[in-house]
This record gives sequence, C-alpha cells and structure tokens, in this order.
Amino acid sequence: MSRRTRPLRVGLTGGLATGKTHVARTLESLGCRVLSADELGHAVLLPGGEAYDDVVREFGPGILSPEGGVDRRRLAAEVFEHPERLETLNSLVHPHVIRREEAWLEQLEPEAIAVLEAAILIETGSHRRFDRLILTVCPEQMQIARHMARSGESEAETRARLARQMPLEEKHRFADYVIDTSGSRQDTGLQVRGVFQQLQQVAL
Repeated sequence: MSRRTRPLRVGLTGGLATGKTHVARTLESLGCRVLSADELGHAVLLPGGEAYDDVVREFGPGILSPEGGVDRRRLAAEVFEHPERLETLNSLVHPHVIRREEAWLEQLEPEAIAVLEAAILIETGSHRRFDRLILTVCPEQMQIARHMARSGESEAETRARLARQMPLEEKHRFADYVIDTSGSRQDTGLQVRGVFQQLQQVAL
C-alpha cells in the first residue's frame, strides 16, 4: 500500500526548443503520467472552451479564422510586441489551464509520478505548485537552429522570441534537475533515466 496520499508533482520546463517534449515523452515511456500545458492552452481557446469568449471579446474578431476558431498566429501577433497585452492574455487563459491541470492531478493514483510540461512554469509562479522541477537546456545557437527548422521563422524573429523569455541561466536556480539536450538522443535518454530513478526514490 502506498504511503503517499497524492501523486508526486513534477514540473518540466525550459527555454525555446530545448527539448521539453522529447524529455516528456521519454519520461512517459518510463512510466510517468504526463500532461502538456500547451495542449490545455489550445483546448481552452477552442470555440466553447473556457477562455474563448473572453479572449475574443478582449482581442476582437480579427484573431478568428474563417471557421470561427482562434487563429493562434493572429493572436500571437497581437501580443508579441506588447508585454501588457500578453499579460492580459495570460490572465484570461492561465486560470482555466491551471484548473484543468489540478483536475487531472486529482484523478491520478497516489503512487503516480505526474509530470506537467509547461514553457512558462517559472515565469507564472506555477512552479511553486510542484514538488520537483526539471529544466531542459541547450546552447542558445542550438535553440535558434532548432526553432528555425521547425517553425520556418527567420533568425531575427527567433532571436526576438528568445529575448522575451527568462534566460536559462536564471531558470537554473529554480531547478532540482537539469537535463542538457545538446548531445545525442542516447545521451539525453541516459540523463532522463537518471532523473526518473531519483524521482522514484522521492515518490516512495
């Protein structure tokens, strides 16, 4: 019988294109229960989702696709150069995302290792809700190359995006575990397995 009364809560975060999703999938393959905050963010912005009406009311019908859904590129363009607008968007979306996260955590078995993957876990203060924090890192030039390859954005656009994020060096001080994804997938996998073994010990 488990001595834990609730799952071990683990936050997984990192900078742009530092391999969070790959690490999350590896942890899931090892037996962790994994949830993506980004997927929840998509869900609450769907027509009928908890944040849809408020976001459309705040940012106007120009952010909608012809089908009536929120066009995330148009929405991103509204907030990219305007920190105060981004803060407003976060205030409309994040409370609903957090409620969905908590509902997910509550239905898990007490012995589970629950991993939430979220890009801005530290920036929003949500890291305080977790027992342990994993940070993924890699060199900035690798972040830029990876993001450009997958997004099609220019180097200037990617650097502008990076400049708006909390530097990885600052995130280090919040992390219990750091996984460097700049090497081979095999090397990253070995690091993830090492962290997983440590989490198993904490979860006992």
